Amino acid sequence: MRTHHTFALAAAAVLLALTGCSGGDTDHTGTSDDGKPQPTPSAPASAPAAGPEASGSAAGLPPSPAPAQRTIYLAALNKIDPEIVGGDDDKAISRGLNQCQSMKDEKDPTKRVESTNRRFTGPAHPDGFGPTKAAFILAAVQTNLCPAY
Repeated sequence: MRTHHTFALAAAAVLLALTGCSGGDTDHTGTSDDGKPQPTPSAPASAPAAGPEASGSAAGLPPSPAPAQRTIYLAALNKIDPEIVGGDDDKAISRGLNQCQSMKDEKDPTKRVESTNRRFTGPAHPDGFGPTKAAFILAAVQTNLCPAY
């Protein structure tokens, strides 16, 4: 029983560490020394991006992970529970990217864990893997797929 409590506390600590590292300093680019806004040069119009990654970023999804990052992410999920990936790497990546999208708007750590538990399911876990594993899954998603969220 103590192992479960230790595991849960470690998961909560990881989650709080990841979510507690958001901004503190303000970005002062584009201001003069006296704090007044400076005009910025107009940027040239960019050509519309094509491809699946362009539509993903327009929807708020981060780009697909590079092959090395993909391998690390899948290994992290398999270490938590092999059923999370369950042999379908693309599905695990897709679920992770979708979780990133929902995290972009949801800042409450408890609600993030709940949505992770609903999103990541398996044949033996149709209702999710539980809050402890969901916290670890969330940490793997955020660390490997969308660290800026």
